[in-house]
Amino acid sequence: MDTNLNLPGGDKKVAVHPFRKAVLRGMGVVAPPLFTILIFLWIISSIDQHVLNPVTNWVRHGAVWIQQDIRTDVDSSDSVVTLDGEPYRRMENGTYVPKEVYDHVRDNRGESPMPTTGKELYGRWVDLTILRPWIAIPFFLSLFILLLYLLGKFMAAGIGRFFWHRFELGIHQLPLIRNVYSSVKQISDFLFTEREIEYTRVVAVEYPRKGIWSLGLVTGESMLDICSAANEPVLSVLMPTSPMPVTGFTVTVLKSETVDLNITVDQAFQFIVSCGVVVPPHQMQQMSSNEPKQPALSAPDQLAEAEAP
Repeated sequence: MDTNLNLPGGDKKVAVHPFRKAVLRGMGVVAPPLFTILIFLWIISSIDQHVLNPVTNWVRHGAVWIQQDIRTDVDSSDSVVTLDGEPYRRMENGTYVPKEVYDHVRDNRGESPMPTTGKELYGRWVDLTILRPWIAIPFFLSLFILLLYLLGKFMAAGIGRFFWHRFELGIHQLPLIRNVYSSVKQISDFLFTEREIEYTRVVAVEYPRKGIWSLGLVTGESMLDICSAANEPVLSVLMPTSPMPVTGFTVTVLKSETVDLNITVDQAFQFIVSCGVVVPPHQMQQMSSNEPKQPALSAPDQLAEAEAP
C-alpha cells in the first residue's frame, strides 16, 4: 500500500510503490560492489589485451628468433636424420628441427593440432617452456611495476615535467580529444595522485550567501595581510564542487563564521560526490517530537528515496 509524504507548504506527494522502492533499495545495495568489480575486471582485461598480450608476442618472436634451429638444406626424405651428432625430425613442409623440441611439443600440446612448420613449432615450444603463465605473468607484472616506478621518478624530475607539460599542451590543441583527456585526467588524478593538500578539518560556510551552507575543507590560516585587514583570525577553505570534488575553488573566510563539522574528510567527499544523498549516520536529522520516529535511512534507502518521482 502506498504512503503519503508531507512536504513543506502542506503539499502531499505519493511515495514510490513498495515494489519499486524495494527494487531500488536492492539496486542501491548491489550496484556499488558490482560496479567496483566490473571496473577492476575492465582494468585487468585492458592491461591483458593492450599490454600483456603485445609484450608476450614480442618476447615470443624474440625467443623464437634466438632459439630456433631449423634446417632447410637437408637432402633427405627420412622422418628422422642425424645432423652434427643430434637427431632431427622432419616437419610437414620439409624442414628439420631438433627431435627433442619436436617431442616436447608433441607430448605437451594437449588438444591443439601439431604445428606444421618449424617456426610454428618453436613458437609453441617457447609458450611451453619460457612463457608459462605462472612464470610469465609475475615476471611481466614486476617489470610493469618497475617501469611505472621509473616513469614516476622521471616525471618527478624537472626535465620529465617539462616534456609532460609539452605533451599536454599538444593534447589541449586537439578539439575533441582535449575534452575526453581532461575528464579522464581529473578522474585519474583523483584516484591515483597523492593529495598534496592536507586538510585539517571539515567546516560549513555560509556561501554563496547568508542562509546557504556549503561544505569546505580547511587547508590553513590564509595570509597575514588578510588577517590584519579583517582584525580577527581567518581560514583558507577549499570549496569542492559536486559531483567531482577534485575541482573547486579556495576562499578565505572569518574563523568565527565557520562551523566545525563532526565528520571525516572521507565522509565529506562521500557527501559531495553523492550530491548530498549520502549523509553520515550520526549527522542524520531527527524527527520532531510530535511526529512518529522512524529509523534512519541507510545509503541505499536514501538513493531509493532520491529516485522517487
